[in-house]
Amino acid sequence: MKRVLVIAYYWPPSGGSGVQRWVKFVKYLPAEGWEPVVFAPKNADYPSLDPSFEAEVPPEVEVLRGPIWEPYAAYRKLTGAKSTEVTEISSGEKTFKQRLSLWIRANLFIPDPRVGWVYPSVKMLKSYLKEHPVDAIVTTGPPHSVHLIGRKLHKALGIPWIPDFRDPWSKMYYLKYLPMTAFTRKRLLAMEKKVLDSCSTVLSCTPLMQEDFQAMTATPVACITNGYDGEDFSGKLLPRTDRHFNINHTGLFAADGNPLTLWKVLGKIASEDPSFRSSMRLRLAGKVDREILTSIADAGILDNVEALGYCDHATAVREQRAASVLLLPLRNDPDYRPILPGKLFEYLAARRPILGIGQEDGAMARVISETNAGITADWQNESAIETFIRQAWAQHCSGGIPATTGEIGRYSRRSTARALAHLLNSLTANE
Repeated sequence: MKRVLVIAYYWPPSGGSGVQRWVKFVKYLPAEGWEPVVFAPKNADYPSLDPSFEAEVPPEVEVLRGPIWEPYAAYRKLTGAKSTEVTEISSGEKTFKQRLSLWIRANLFIPDPRVGWVYPSVKMLKSYLKEHPVDAIVTTGPPHSVHLIGRKLHKALGIPWIPDFRDPWSKMYYLKYLPMTAFTRKRLLAMEKKVLDSCSTVLSCTPLMQEDFQAMTATPVACITNGYDGEDFSGKLLPRTDRHFNINHTGLFAADGNPLTLWKVLGKIASEDPSFRSSMRLRLAGKVDREILTSIADAGILDNVEALGYCDHATAVREQRAASVLLLPLRNDPDYRPILPGKLFEYLAARRPILGIGQEDGAMARVISETNAGITADWQNESAIETFIRQAWAQHCSGGIPATTGEIGRYSRRSTARALAHLLNSLTANE
């Protein structure tokens, strides 16, 4: 069996579906002939953790840990921020201390605040790899500073290396809100270019990201999307007994993805139809920015909210499967067009109709359309949003909303792990 070193900052992963990508690859790669070895920080300042994922990692998987220094404790002390706050880099108003800390973050920590992990990790892994060779290296970001580790190891040892991009790098939507100097921006672009040009193959997780990266380098760019784990959705689902019309959202709900038009539509229907008002529930399973709840209150439907707070993955899956409608708003930013949110694939596996809110020509819209799993409406497309909600409500009242039936097998974690193994095999075939 061949061995692959996976360098991942988040381990065990947090509740974010995109970060689950590698715990699932590690779970299923051995069946495809690859033994993963994971390298992660030993003292990372994680925003949240979901310990339930540790049980999914095969016990024989070797996990190495290396020390990291991060500035987040100093940032919180300077600004008074709390670790539970959702959005730090955004277009919102900032205090002087917040503006100062963002300038420091933007210009002194390149490419990101985890860059302090690079030097000690390279030193530790060079020593490890001389005694315990591997056939390939994968670095998965963000944080994209992990790719600097992969580049240095690849250059020193000649081991095939794949940087895996779960999000864009220089085209990431929030970078426009960082007060980078022109010199810093030039450094960031040069860093990205060196990574793309020096690796064996670039790996992206959406087709539109693949197109963007391929336009930047002559290195081959592959695409393996995120996915769903069929084992998470295999159990029998007990029917809900509350008989409510449940519009469910799981995971982080940030202010820059606030679907104002949806709240307006729900408030309008609730004012017209007392039965809708009494039956409709907005079940929010995860961290929610205060602006979301303020907007819901402004629409007159705050009493319909059931805010569950942070939930572990198993609870999130139950909420997805028990929904009448699954809500999936993207961040309202044109640079978010190529991104596929990780939870989209779990929504597909839940087989409940999806109301996506975002670019109607974006990556998410393509997948929802191809799998006949619901609709994607622009943030201001009141007509499409209202039509979808009214149709779903009518089905609910007529005996229940049927399950979606589109073909989604190519998005299973077993399928994506098989695709990754094929890519790794192609890079190591002559070794």
